[in-house]
Amino acid sequence: MAFSFSTILHIIVMSAEFFTGITVNGFLIIVNCNELIRHRKLMPIQILLMCIGMSRLGLQMVLMVQSFFSVFFPLFYVKKIHGAAMMFLWMFFSSISLWFATCLSVFYCLKISGFTQSCFLWLKFRMPKLISWLLLGSLLASVSIASLCIEVDYPKTEEEDALRNTTLYFAHKTKIKKISEVLLVNLALLFPLAIFVMCTSMLLISLYKHNHRMQHGSHGFRNASTEAHINALKTVITFFCFFISYFAAFMTNMTFSSPYRSHQFFMLKDIMAAYPSGHSVIIILSNSKFQQSFRRIFCLKKKL
Repeated sequence: MAFSFSTILHIIVMSAEFFTGITVNGFLIIVNCNELIRHRKLMPIQILLMCIGMSRLGLQMVLMVQSFFSVFFPLFYVKKIHGAAMMFLWMFFSSISLWFATCLSVFYCLKISGFTQSCFLWLKFRMPKLISWLLLGSLLASVSIASLCIEVDYPKTEEEDALRNTTLYFAHKTKIKKISEVLLVNLALLFPLAIFVMCTSMLLISLYKHNHRMQHGSHGFRNASTEAHINALKTVITFFCFFISYFAAFMTNMTFSSPYRSHQFFMLKDIMAAYPSGHSVIIILSNSKFQQSFRRIFCLKKKL
């Protein structure tokens, strides 16, 4: 089987992204599971990061399966990989990954921001219960969106099956019948994205007010609080960039405007696969405890 240059490049990039995603998201899961075993409980931020790791790991696996079969078994990819089960998993992990990241932005906003409004303080003091309800709501919303995507997937008819088994071209033509409905369903993801943007904006406003307020305060306190703001903003802003690129590539992919197995087709897959691994890397790099644990687990720290 001869591969084009774009296919070989796609295999290399996807392999690197898959290895990185499995490593960093597996690390987030292992570290927080270890904390759960040692202390019998987890803080809200630890629960959030473990959930983020699991959702990103699931999304990474789905994208890797799609890429593997699109390269090595293209006919099987068209017949089976875009079936209802894979569509459900893809939509579920895409949605829940965004919702969990939105929960993380809400956590940072409540934990770090210095707003003193009564409503904000009321939410801040009830953060553990609020995060639990947000996680549950995220799960239910993601299942609902994934279920709707199954309903608008291509119809299961004998005529369609015959078309699928004939050629790749007709398989794609069949799938386009309902694609506008799939895109419409995915616009529901704009709601958690809007919450995410709002929390990020509040963090920026809080950082500005903090710097202005602490001009005559303690130098050490000012630095510590500013660093907390910056680390939180680094995490949420990089997620925003990764998700926007993923969402744009995903929506383009679902329109089938790029020819199957073309350079554009593989490039869209590579952009989507960068999202579940890239943001998790930033989460680890912005946390000194995670950096130390990561080096210790993977023997990257020299022994004294």
